[in-house]
Amino acid sequence: MLEPGLADSRSCPSPQKPLPRVGGTGSAPAAAPGLGRAGSPAAPAAALGTGLLCRSAGRGALQVLCAGLCADSPPPCFSTPTKTELPAPYGPWMEIARELPQLIASHRLRSRVHQMPQLSTRHLRGREELYLAHLVLSFITMGYLWQEGEEGTVKVLPRHLAVPFWEVSQALGLPPILSHADFVLANWKRKDPSGPLEIENLDPIILLPGGESLRGFILVTFLVEKAAVPGIKAILQAIRAVRQLDEETLHQALQGLATAIGAMGKALQRMHDYVDPAVFYAVIRIFLSGWKDNPAMPDGLVYEGVSEEPMAYSGGSAAQSTVLHAFDEFLGIHHSQESTAFLHRMRDYMPPPHRAFIEEICRAPSLKQHVLCSGDTRLRAAFNRCVAALADFRSYHITIVTKYIAVAKAKAGRAEVGGWAGRPPAALEAKGTGGSHIFSFLKSVRDTTRDGLISA
Repeated sequence: MLEPGLADSRSCPSPQKPLPRVGGTGSAPAAAPGLGRAGSPAAPAAALGTGLLCRSAGRGALQVLCAGLCADSPPPCFSTPTKTELPAPYGPWMEIARELPQLIASHRLRSRVHQMPQLSTRHLRGREELYLAHLVLSFITMGYLWQEGEEGTVKVLPRHLAVPFWEVSQALGLPPILSHADFVLANWKRKDPSGPLEIENLDPIILLPGGESLRGFILVTFLVEKAAVPGIKAILQAIRAVRQLDEETLHQALQGLATAIGAMGKALQRMHDYVDPAVFYAVIRIFLSGWKDNPAMPDGLVYEGVSEEPMAYSGGSAAQSTVLHAFDEFLGIHHSQESTAFLHRMRDYMPPPHRAFIEEICRAPSLKQHVLCSGDTRLRAAFNRCVAALADFRSYHITIVTKYIAVAKAKAGRAEVGGWAGRPPAALEAKGTGGSHIFSFLKSVRDTTRDGLISA
């Protein structure tokens, strides 16, 4: 996790914002037959296993999610992939995706993409196929863009990659770039289908250069998301308890949230065991980079067949994860204007049901005000334990980023993995892959989290 994102409480943007564009004046293509536009009845109702979060028959996302969680449905922060292969017509995409590390290392990916047939998206059916298609096309796109490093970028994404990627993105309400939802939430499979959700029994579906370090980076981040699941359940229990004035249940829920945040920190510690800092800094990071606020691609990217004008999108970032946004909204944490603006922009990269979930938390009764008005010292202590745990998580995250970026930068040289020799991208020396000034951003967010404590 590079940039965990939190948002300014009670100031949420609309959950159905249009996809962010920069400089794009050309008209976008209509959604592929059978797919529909995001937010339309024909669009997929669920994102990454979170159909529970969408609005259904007038019921709010919190109500639907709560009912689903009680029925042991998939947790909201990650999916339960059932498909790791697209239908036969999309074999050309899958063949390239399976060979990405080798194709990039041998500098053959771009030529393979140029030879790809123009495929219609009309044969994609259902949520899993749409998300798998977005995962596959986003990884191919990142490899295509960054195959030659930051000095060998291109200005145009070829039509036979750009058009289907745009259509699938429109159907899902996601931008046409690799996001946290692709990289982590939809990119895992069990080795043993009946085995546990533990790193020894997991593998990514699609890979880029980075070898075992990339595998570890994806899966440890996944485990951090998994550790957050009891915290999401605790939020739902707490909101219900506030509405019902059930202080005992509220206290128990806050204890559960603090425990979950602590477990997230313990999961994050495993990054040391699975990810080599030199490989992360010199090889992996560039493939997560976007074409917004990136000096290596100052004009953005033209999606051929979609728009004649370039568009700009931020790269993958943990600031696009729903979990910490939800925790911050629930606890009423307020960040600086600059940090809040960045974090709200990152919500454009979340699946629409995730954004709707955060919106529902925004509309729920204020937990902090309830605790303050209650005069209950036990509730105040439990609330403060949650805030302190969140601040501690962010402090530890700064420690991780220092090791994998600042210290790795000081030792930077070329790193070679699987035949691909990476050189640290200069454009990312002081920025995160999502475009933020990483250390000032992370420290500011940590400090404003601490400010959320209720004084005695």
